[in-house]
Amino acid sequence: MCGIIGYVGPRDAESVVIDGLRRMEYRGYDSAGIAVVTDGQLALRKKSGKLSNLVAELEERPLPSSHTGVGHTRWATHGAPTDDNAHPHTGADGRVALVHNGIIENFAALRAELEADGVVFASETDSEVAAQLLGREVARGASLVEGMRVICNRLEGAFTLVAVDAQAPDRLVAARRNSPLVVGVGENETFVASDVAAFIEFTREAVEMGQDQIVEVTPSGYEVTDFDGNPGESKPFHVDWDLSAAEKGGYDWFMRKEIYEQPRAVADTLLGRLSDDGELVLDEIRISADDLRRVNKIIIVACGTAHYAGLVAKYAIEHWTRVACEVEIASEFRYRDPIITSESLVVTISQSGETADTLMAIRHARVQGARVIAICNTNGATIPRESDAVIYTHAGPEIGVASTKGFLTQVAACYLLGLYLAQVRGTKFGDEIAAVLDELNGMPAKIQQVLDNTQQVLDLAARLKDRTSMLFLGRHVGYPVALEGALKLKEISYLHAEGFPAGELKHGPIALVDDGIPVFVIVPPQGRDQLHDKVVSNIQEVRARGAKTVVLVEEGDHEVEPYSDEIIRLPKASTLLQPLLATVPLQLFACELATLLGHDVDQPRNLAKSVTVE
Repeated sequence: MCGIIGYVGPRDAESVVIDGLRRMEYRGYDSAGIAVVTDGQLALRKKSGKLSNLVAELEERPLPSSHTGVGHTRWATHGAPTDDNAHPHTGADGRVALVHNGIIENFAALRAELEADGVVFASETDSEVAAQLLGREVARGASLVEGMRVICNRLEGAFTLVAVDAQAPDRLVAARRNSPLVVGVGENETFVASDVAAFIEFTREAVEMGQDQIVEVTPSGYEVTDFDGNPGESKPFHVDWDLSAAEKGGYDWFMRKEIYEQPRAVADTLLGRLSDDGELVLDEIRISADDLRRVNKIIIVACGTAHYAGLVAKYAIEHWTRVACEVEIASEFRYRDPIITSESLVVTISQSGETADTLMAIRHARVQGARVIAICNTNGATIPRESDAVIYTHAGPEIGVASTKGFLTQVAACYLLGLYLAQVRGTKFGDEIAAVLDELNGMPAKIQQVLDNTQQVLDLAARLKDRTSMLFLGRHVGYPVALEGALKLKEISYLHAEGFPAGELKHGPIALVDDGIPVFVIVPPQGRDQLHDKVVSNIQEVRARGAKTVVLVEEGDHEVEPYSDEIIRLPKASTLLQPLLATVPLQLFACELATLLGHDVDQPRNLAKSVTVE
């Protein structure tokens, strides 16, 4: 949510900033703006709507040449998505320009104070409060970094701030609290951004910014301090993907590209997980085996698609470890006074590692004495940094807002965690763990099999594009797959779609079934005879009421044929691992249907890739 980039160096600042904003469009936004410093003056342009609107404005009213600039894509919170509310914002005298990601919770009191001093605001945003405060400090004689320290100690909430000063053209200053910020280090040039994708074209060397830190950057480097001016620690890291990984590569949508990247992404998640003696090892586990053996409850905390990955994980973790596992919506977790002790293990799942609700949940859990393991795709993000351990999914950049390879790799990482806990706790023998790992390592090839036979799904989308409502049913791990299938369709096609446990049909949802409504059913492998037979009965129930049944079932299962209008065959897999296969046709269906309806698949309305405010 919101994208920020700042640049100082020998290149044309406008080009660097606009290109960086373009690579962060996937985050979701509704206005964009840029400010550059030249000849002791600020030059600023901003427009509501898509980045293309800002580019058109720049063509009409070009900016002067500059080597220092800052840009922003805004997701409206305080104030409508208008030109005036777009960032950057300036101080009263126009000397300082500032962009902001997050929410300033005490903005009303600060705004009242500034208005009492005669400041006239140009926008409705909380962000302009920070710009006006910083402008006032600089006008009083403070340097840009000194002024930033003063205002950061007054602001409450979550924020990344980046500012430039017309009278200091060779530098910019940035600060962060509970909101993402990274520094990019190039040759005689330096970048700050909310996402490494913004500067990956120019450098793959980056620096993690810690909580409550300020960074002053110049072409020759950077200096990190805390909000009180004390030297701050920072952690350099190398980005292990390049610009080509963030480009479409011939696909019409990033989402479609990322669906087809899933065999490699899952393989990369599983890569290098065995030690020389054949034991399972994970990325960064800073929790002792004794502590893990004392765990008496596991709580998975996540939002959206990651929450559904957690629901799949619950079945596997409980089965393999025999430890009770709960799955919580992150935004509800800390507000319901959860029972957490030092013997609780909290597992967080977040693609970006910056999800605000999830971050607040882990901080609450740690205060209660729980250990925290993060499953994350983003090296150096806040959530893994603040956790006791991390399993990186190594999926590469995911640009499409609707998560695809993010979901599959999170599920795969959850399987690894469950097997690791079983190994440490001794609830599975080594050969049993090895057998599951062997099957897991074979899943990328089976995912590729599904992707090699997609024409049926594309044709199905064309036949169903005029329907206004669809239902998804599943049992056991098929239930979260149904939820995820429905969510994908809702997110990008804007159609009504619901996922239900198949066994709940007669408790209400069957009232939604009428003539011709498409009902997708995920059928468990035949190895679980009782569960399999019950789902077949559920198919008959909805078909008898006029539903058009679309049945996802493993190869060789012919029992469903008399009751299915459409059969999508899946390679054989054990029940617990079937979600890695069953999810893929549902992703493809949603992507194709949204395309046929003429929607922007990568940037669906009202959504942002990373939700960095509560």
